[in-house]
Amino acid sequence: MRNISHRFPLYQDLFAAFSCQQNNGLSSRCLAVYCQQISRMRHIEKKRFGPDGSVLVRTYGVTFLNGHKSGPHKHDWDQLTYAAQGVMTVHTGKGVWVVPPHRAVWVPSGVEHEEEMSGHVAARSLFFVSGLSKALPRDCSTVNVPPLLRELILHATDLAVLDCKIPTQSRLIDVILDQLELVKTVPMQLPIPRDIRARKIAAWLKEDPSMPAPLSEIARQVGASKRTLERLFRSETGMPFNQWRQRLRIIHALKLLGGGESVTSAALEAGYTSTSAFIAMFRKILGTTPSRYFSAEFKDERD
Repeated sequence: MRNISHRFPLYQDLFAAFSCQQNNGLSSRCLAVYCQQISRMRHIEKKRFGPDGSVLVRTYGVTFLNGHKSGPHKHDWDQLTYAAQGVMTVHTGKGVWVVPPHRAVWVPSGVEHEEEMSGHVAARSLFFVSGLSKALPRDCSTVNVPPLLRELILHATDLAVLDCKIPTQSRLIDVILDQLELVKTVPMQLPIPRDIRARKIAAWLKEDPSMPAPLSEIARQVGASKRTLERLFRSETGMPFNQWRQRLRIIHALKLLGGGESVTSAALEAGYTSTSAFIAMFRKILGTTPSRYFSAEFKDERD
């Protein structure tokens, strides 16, 4: 990870932690705590590095350890986080968004969310003054990142902040905003139903995506009929229950693959009876095979 502590003194403890881990074998758990503390400090010191009327974009680049969780939090800025490596999952009260490598998640200001890392996640975030981008929605979404936007994100991260009073940075802001108008969303959202019965079933399946029980059996445990729950899932998540369940399993498998699991292991843990059945469903939802989805070659062809 690039050392930016000379520009942001509040990160010095984080880099000290990385150094300590390398030299003294600091546990991953301890380092994750450091990351979480630094994340909180970043918001406490927002005024120091925040907008002064001309700073419209600020950035944050860090590599998180496998299993790191940010804890629930929200920003006063709109957030676009690009995953250069690893898989990041964003949880909100409305749903779950998964961010595989070379994709990004959009989190509008004021949305409380929690970030979970699968594998070592190289995250590069751009924080925009709220409402600066008119192209993206006021709700979370996972988006593809074309090569030009990817390079713009990396370049902006090197600059730390973008100030519209500086002509070159003002032009860079305009180009980034233009590119955001072109991004395409990807089906990596798992909406959570509002009804307490359907919500309870969603929570059970999230805890154990491989659960083989049919909906008719699960429905009895919450005192509802299969037909009622099918209606609830369709009306409150926008998809039939079986489609919701398949997406949950694919999202779970993506997290496992991002953490280094093999395709076979991920397939079985996600509830598929065979690797071929898993690959077929993965291809149906995401348009390619698991191994190709994580490859740089597919990333560039997709873009």
